[in-house]
Amino acid sequence: MDIREILGKCDHTLLSVTATWEEIRALIDDGIKYHTASVCIPPCYVRQAKQYAGDRLAICTVIGFPNGYNSTETKVFETADAVSNGADEIDMVINIGDLKAGLYQKIQDEIVAIKAACDGKLLKVIIETCLLTESEKIKMCEIVTAAKAEYIKTSTGFSKAGATREDVIIFGKHVGKNVKIKAAGGISSIKDAEDFISLGASRLGTSRIVKIVKEENLL
Repeated sequence: MDIREILGKCDHTLLSVTATWEEIRALIDDGIKYHTASVCIPPCYVRQAKQYAGDRLAICTVIGFPNGYNSTETKVFETADAVSNGADEIDMVINIGDLKAGLYQKIQDEIVAIKAACDGKLLKVIIETCLLTESEKIKMCEIVTAAKAEYIKTSTGFSKAGATREDVIIFGKHVGKNVKIKAAGGISSIKDAEDFISLGASRLGTSRIVKIVKEENLL
């Protein structure tokens, strides 16, 4: 697989709690240079990032991150604030406790409300697969499809584990035809990236692929 194709599917990510503006700016510079799909950054940097990147690169940020148990009203406010600051893409975390409790309509309603606050911007729904049973993963495929989000996403990268090939296969079997797949967390090699893309992932949340390209002079 051509490395440019892989880079074009990467959300080049820096969500560390210690991330500084200088590090975010360097991330953006790399995203622009290597033509990544976006950079995924903390909400506090969105306005500055958009002013810096302009139309050269999509800016993605996270909502209800990483635990997902903020109130719906808080998540909606976070989303509207991020969009007003220039975010092009929103990655939200579901309330996993609600899923465990079987509150499926509540989860769907929350996704719908956040999608409305996106004001036409791309919405990806993080379900944190490492904490879920297979039946819960399948149920979330159904909910994300019904809520008409653009993407279902495996992981925050801040829990017990990240994306697995098995989870992407489950997504591919159970999401609707209009829902794309983002694999995130633990994607640490070109082989990982190729595997996830071949299994059906349209986006990869990773900080490693650009680093590998730079270290190995692949372009």
